[in-house]
Amino acid sequence: MSGNVCLFEAAISTAKNGPGETKNSECTPRGLHQIRACIGAGCPENTIFVGRRPTGERYSEALSAQFPDRDWILTRILWLSGLEVGRNRLANVDTMQRYIYIHGCPDSLPMGKPLSHGCIRMHNRDLLPLFDLVKPGTQVMIHE
Repeated sequence: MSGNVCLFEAAISTAKNGPGETKNSECTPRGLHQIRACIGAGCPENTIFVGRRPTGERYSEALSAQFPDRDWILTRILWLSGLEVGRNRLANVDTMQRYIYIHGCPDSLPMGKPLSHGCIRMHNRDLLPLFDLVKPGTQVMIHE
């Protein structure tokens, strides 16, 4: 939001374990964050990332069938860093050290239903324009 004007809106999916900040909880952290890094500029849609690096592969239904339990990180990554010491920054609640991202996922996955391992998932068609609107340092508020 900028003043009272919405600059971007999209459906998302958050953690199946619900909200929470603790390390290894697989929950989506709440509070004020900033984008630490924008990863994947110039990569084709459905590029597969592992460890924030493109693998050279592109997601397909055939790969999905081959690896049905894989948590697909696709297209772009917005790596988040908490800004609230003790809530989502440092110690056992550090969002960045938990590798929490806003990232693309297969378009076949439902939005609005908690399914992730802590990250915020978006369909690629929504993530691509968001990626072009933000930069490192952009603040992100995550709330229930």
